[in-house]
Amino acid sequence: MNVSGLMLAVVLTLLSSFSSEALASRSSDDEKTPAAVARRSAVLRGRASWYGREHQGHRTSNGERFDRNKYTCAHKTLPFGTKLRVTNPETQKSVVVRVSDRGPFRHQRILDLSEIAARPLGIVQRGAVSVVAEVVPSDTPLGPADAPEDLAALTTDSLTNLTAITSILPGPAEAADVVVVPEPHPTFVVQAGTFGDARNAQAVQSRILALDNSLTVTVAAGSKEGKPLNRVLVGTYQDRAEAEKVRLRLQKWGIAGLVRQGENL
Repeated sequence: MNVSGLMLAVVLTLLSSFSSEALASRSSDDEKTPAAVARRSAVLRGRASWYGREHQGHRTSNGERFDRNKYTCAHKTLPFGTKLRVTNPETQKSVVVRVSDRGPFRHQRILDLSEIAARPLGIVQRGAVSVVAEVVPSDTPLGPADAPEDLAALTTDSLTNLTAITSILPGPAEAADVVVVPEPHPTFVVQAGTFGDARNAQAVQSRILALDNSLTVTVAAGSKEGKPLNRVLVGTYQDRAEAEKVRLRLQKWGIAGLVRQGENL
């Protein structure tokens, strides 16, 4: 083989090598396409509540100011900036929100949505509803969205063969395996009074503890239509019958109360 033939052979070999590397690179890039990432999304199921005017302007856990008119939410562990499509299966209404805060930490709820995000899902009217939330790509627009096409599958037990966890550990949302957070079992409390003045609630709390210091008595501060509300709550019970026994004991002591499901407070 002459010199020119040898050089041609070398060039062809190099071109072949480059083509193979390019093909391999393309295959690798294909694994990062939205379709591939979608197969590794995170799915959460559970109760969602909301927060609004009483927190307006307060610092959120990521350092920004809370704005009830922005599509944000609180989650216990998802990385800040993660976007979620949250859907009410009953109404098939969806919104996309961004994680900017930590919580909720009461009543076994999985998400707290800002007021503007909670309204179309019926959460403001009802206080809390069962939702399905999915991690979506970071370039997904915030605000009202179409419900997922596979909503029926996401809300049934067809996903229970997947790993069930109570939270998603921090990390890139796109790299998460498919997981399901099951809706928690209901719990019950005895509401022993609701007061505008926190001092009156604390007086009832002290009275109950003086009668039986084995009971767990807390004062839950909140608001309704801009007015403060302080609820005296006794215990957390796994079934209504157990809570009803405590309510009857309080009644004998002259303290009127009612049994409520924790998620509906």
